[in-house]
Amino acid sequence: MNAENIILETPRLLLREMTTRDAEQAYLLNLDPEVIRYTGDKPFDSIETARRFLEQYDHYKRYGFGRWAVIRKEDGMFLGWCGLKYSPDPGEYDIGFRLFREYWNRGYATEAATASLRLGFEKFHMPVITGHVMPANTASSRVLVKCGLTYREKRMEHDDEVDIYEIRHADTCT
Repeated sequence: MNAENIILETPRLLLREMTTRDAEQAYLLNLDPEVIRYTGDKPFDSIETARRFLEQYDHYKRYGFGRWAVIRKEDGMFLGWCGLKYSPDPGEYDIGFRLFREYWNRGYATEAATASLRLGFEKFHMPVITGHVMPANTASSRVLVKCGLTYREKRMEHDDEVDIYEIRHADTCT
């Protein structure tokens, strides 16, 4: 893997920009109904649809950050994605993560999210970063809390009730 493609490095993980070469993994990730159960997303129709999505994904160019591929250092395995997103309406920066089910409950999401939050504050000077989680998604809520986010409010998004967590630049991630 090219060193210039690496955005973040943690003790066990590398985070890098996703490319069209990740289309098959993105397709397979969203194909698992348990992985997308609380996201509101639908599976990609095909690997080609996932490739087109990645081709058109412009967050890296527009904002300098985005959702990054999470790669395990020890074997180069694609575990899923994690990263930051800017939503102009309501003008929020958001942390998100999605991993293949076989990598759940191993601390990878917390490790990747903590590193992403630090980068958001230190490099991009984000004042507040939020996390949006459906109330039934207790595992993702726990990850956000482990990273230092605190519950802020409930909100309706795309006909779903979501819990909004936040962390401010002055707060610390553990």
